[in-house]
Amino acid sequence: MRKLQLAFGVGAAIVAAAIIYEIDRNTGLAPGPAGAATPNPAMMAMPVPVTRIVKKTLPIYLEYSARIESIGNVALQAKVSGYLKEQLAPDGADVKQGDLLYKIDPRDFQASLDLANAQAERDGASLDYMRSNFNRGTELAKTGNIAKDAVDQRGSNMRMAEAALSMDQAAIRTAQLNLSYAEIRAPFSGRLGRNQAPIGTLIGSGGAALNNLVQLDPIYVTFNPSESDLVELEQARAAGKVEADVLLPAETQPTRKGELTFIDNQVDRSTGTITARATIGNSDFHLLPGQYVRIQLRIKEQPDSLMAPSIALGSSQLGKYIYVVGEGNKVDKRLVSLGPTDGDLVSVIGAVAEGDQVIVGNLQKIGPGMPVQPMPGKPGT
Repeated sequence: MRKLQLAFGVGAAIVAAAIIYEIDRNTGLAPGPAGAATPNPAMMAMPVPVTRIVKKTLPIYLEYSARIESIGNVALQAKVSGYLKEQLAPDGADVKQGDLLYKIDPRDFQASLDLANAQAERDGASLDYMRSNFNRGTELAKTGNIAKDAVDQRGSNMRMAEAALSMDQAAIRTAQLNLSYAEIRAPFSGRLGRNQAPIGTLIGSGGAALNNLVQLDPIYVTFNPSESDLVELEQARAAGKVEADVLLPAETQPTRKGELTFIDNQVDRSTGTITARATIGNSDFHLLPGQYVRIQLRIKEQPDSLMAPSIALGSSQLGKYIYVVGEGNKVDKRLVSLGPTDGDLVSVIGAVAEGDQVIVGNLQKIGPGMPVQPMPGKPGT
């Protein structure tokens, strides 16, 4: 029985030794002294994605919260009194300059024009007679067949007839204007608001507005830079056109461009800011007055900026850092300070150089001095 147990123990030891040998052979670990395993450095290197630091000219922006304002905002009012006959453009419609918006009943104004034309015809006929009568008197005066006083009287009557005709012509122009005022047209292209006068309302000159019209293209973007930014803005304006990018609250990339067109002539003492505005195109009428947006002003360019992906940044008590692949493919930690951003890239300043391989993945699994296996990607990505 004891021999059987001894043989079973020896067999188990042989099987265990064979299993350990097979594991060591598959994992690349060889048993060392006292049975310890020695790791293979080549097999322990952590594969990490890397990209290279690139050098580029970086645009420098000043960014502000801003609001949209219309260039033109007018109340549509009648210049003549009458009953509102028709609304040609519906509430909220986008209209072009000169489009007919409202009609006032024109019959009274047409009647006034007809009366003025009739009076002009009457006074024109009277003038023709007075002029002919004066000419005959002038000829008779030459032969002494009429007194000079009678000729003077005929001349006076002719001039009064001329004045009457001039008054009639002025009355015609006034009647024509009043008739044209019965049609209310858009003074510029824009968007209507809500109608304030139902059809059939008696409206008058100086009364309540029928509607309001706002100009939407182009449009103003108004913002308030601090007085500390004023020097940079003025220097940028002196150097040429200052480009402006406008972003809606949900946007990360600008979709609309314009330029800085106005800086006020005084700083608000209570806030230390100054009013400025940019003018941008808005042909689709998507931006509306009162809307809040962000504006970026391109004031200059910074050449030879070293750019690294923002996802490669880490933070510690000493500040921001990045991991780069150092000598012997080992992790090297570099402290950096940050500059302006450009999309997914950020300007880094510190112990880095163009072409350094920055580690952009597996950052939680590595540390300074660890061996890594770089897996290059596209530069600057």
